[in-house]
Parts: sequence; C-alpha cells; structure tokens
Amino acid sequence: MIKLGAIAAMLAVVGGGFSGAAHAQQKFVTIGTGGVTGVYYAAGGAICRLMNKDRAQHGIRCSVESTGGSVYNINTIKAGELDFGVAQSDAQFNAIKGLAQFKDGAVSDLRAVFALHPEPLTVLARKEAGITRFEDFKGKRFNVGNPGSGTRATMDQLLASLGMKTADFSLSSELKPDEHGAALCDNKIDGFAYVVGHPAANIQDPTTTCGAKLVSITGPAVDKLIAEYPYYATATIPASMYAGNPDATKTFGVVASFVTSAKVGDDVVYTMVKAVFDNFEDFKKLHPAFANLEPKDMIKGGLSAPLHNGAVKYYKEKGWM
Repeated sequence: MIKLGAIAAMLAVVGGGFSGAAHAQQKFVTIGTGGVTGVYYAAGGAICRLMNKDRAQHGIRCSVESTGGSVYNINTIKAGELDFGVAQSDAQFNAIKGLAQFKDGAVSDLRAVFALHPEPLTVLARKEAGITRFEDFKGKRFNVGNPGSGTRATMDQLLASLGMKTADFSLSSELKPDEHGAALCDNKIDGFAYVVGHPAANIQDPTTTCGAKLVSITGPAVDKLIAEYPYYATATIPASMYAGNPDATKTFGVVASFVTSAKVGDDVVYTMVKAVFDNFEDFKKLHPAFANLEPKDMIKGGLSAPLHNGAVKYYKEKGWM
C-alpha cells in the first residue's frame, strides 16, 4: 500500500512537471487598442488574427483589449500590464522625451515596432450649426475628447496654437469616441474632434444619420504646429468618403504606431512582425484604412522610439534596413 502510494505520488509529480512544461510553452500577449468602433481596435484584431493563425507553430496566443487609447496604452505597457499597444506618433514622441502627458518621467523602455495608418484630426459639425471653419465653434458646444486620449492631446495643442481655450466653448465636453456621434445627432453638442484613420464607423454614422459636416482645419496655426512638431503632417480626407461631404477635407494629423517594451522578448516581437509582413496582402484587406500601406514606409514614418531588436532582426532579413 505504501509502495502504491509512493508510486502514485511520484507519478503526480512527474505528470505535473510535464503539464507545467507544456503550459510554459504557451505564451500569451495582449494588445491595447482604443474604443471598439475605432480603427485601433480593428488594427489590434487584425494583428492578432494573423498571429493566432500559426500559434500551433510558435506557441503564442494573442488577444485584444479595448482601452482608453494612446496614453493609457503606453502607461500600461510601462507598468508591464500590456505587451503591445497602438499609440499616436505624438504620444510616442512625448513618452520618449518625457513631455506633455509624460512630464513626470520619460518611458525609456518604450520601443517602436512599426507605423500603421495616417490619422488626421477629424472635426465634425452638426449640419444646423453653421460652421465653416474651426474658429466658428467659439460659443458653441464642442467635444474636445476624453482625458488621456491622443485626440485630447492634439486638441490641446491646436487650441494653444489658435490662441483659444476650452473656456471659449459654451460647453467643453469630454465624451469618449463611442459616445460623440450620438451626442451630435441628439443635439447635445455642436461638434467634436477625433483623431482617427479613415474610413471610420463613428464618423460614418453621424454623417449618414444626421447629415454631419466635415470641417477643414488649415491656416497659419496649423502650419506652425507642423513646423514645430516632427510627428505632425498635412492630411486630406478624400472627397465623398462620407455621405453628404462631396469635397475633400484638408487637415493635419499624426500616424498610428504599434509599440511595445524593451522587456518583451525579441522572439515574441519578431514573431508578431513576421506574422504581419509575411501575410501583408491579407493584413491590408482586414480594414480599409490599411489599403494603401507600404511596408518600407511603416518602419520609419512617425517612429520616435527606438525600434525593438526583434523587429530590427526581421527588417534586416527582408533587406529593408
């Protein structure tokens, strides 16, 4: 009886050892994105889909998390609670330099993986509000974006460059992207700003539902921002992309970038980059915002943080670096 008990105990230990070894081979990574109706969430989902396709070979399971956006993602990567995240190029720049939202300390471990799609500052006005330029929003109800979002950071810089303050609006709301379209059509606000890749569902919805109008953001204040900050560039939202907006809309914006931490293993980052670029035509089909992407542009544009070593290894293998 004792012998049988000892054998059973030994088998349990050995079995547990094998079970632990099998479990150790499976890695889990999480991508922080943004609101579920935005392009960040779609981008994270697209990357995970391609990575999970071959998880039987590489043993890494990828999942997506809806978050508060750029600044949240970088801070959460810094805390070790996310492995990857999507972040605007300006948030990436500020994190590395210890500026603006990161003035309490630079995120020195932040690493770039690749750039994604252009993200113009997109301003939408209620059809009845009589808005033809951004300054017309003075005295109106305007949604400046939720705190911690890349939209809010860009709006703060635009307002400062225009010599405006949030107090210039009769109401300065801080709704999240998933809320601003309904608020516009319900006549709770007169306009909102959103930094997003196009086409975007929560721009399409208010243009279709209540005839919302895109507003061009141009002029000396914008020229000054582009000259001063290397992560900004002029951008155009194509004519007729959205219902009731037949003319091209001139604005400026940033680039969505994919980031991680230096603490994430080279093999994990290499596997993720390989999953995207070895299946690049499939990746481009997963969202209209990816349709015109070019790999060689994606490894330099809008990247302020050093490239992760795992990404560099792949890019050198492809002859892109």
